[in-house]
Amino acid sequence: MIRKFFRKLATKKDKFDSLLEKYHLPRSYFNVNRKMVTRGVFVGLFWGFIPMPMQMLGVMITTPLFRFNVPIGLATVWLSNPFTYPPLWYLEYKTGNILLQKEGIGDIQLTMEWFQNHWNEVVVPLYVGTAFYSTVVSFLVFLLLNWLWRRSVKQERLLQKRG
Repeated sequence: MIRKFFRKLATKKDKFDSLLEKYHLPRSYFNVNRKMVTRGVFVGLFWGFIPMPMQMLGVMITTPLFRFNVPIGLATVWLSNPFTYPPLWYLEYKTGNILLQKEGIGDIQLTMEWFQNHWNEVVVPLYVGTAFYSTVVSFLVFLLLNWLWRRSVKQERLLQKRG
């Protein structure tokens, strides 16, 4: 099922190949296979959990190191966006406090002034929680997608043998 979805995206190869040639882009960064897709999701989620500007640049810098499907990595990084930042960062902050066994600040306000006044108390728990989600959750999603992809292939083969 997952594989079929990505195969549909890979249609009209003539136009796509001419675009790659025109801009001298490596074809491998657009491959649609299990390894490239799952790595792209992993890298995109990893950078997406980090509270920093220009997360997409982080994805692009990581590209030569891990070789993954770049469009999927860039799309996945957008799971964190201006609408999801406050709950995501709050969750990361709370998780960081739990991991550091700290009580944390009770009266949190989502204003720039409050963050400027409390930055020193917030930054360490926030980035400890960020490290947890960037590594652990991204890796768990990577494993889940790998499992789903392989399961999809097995089911497809079973259906082919039966029919």
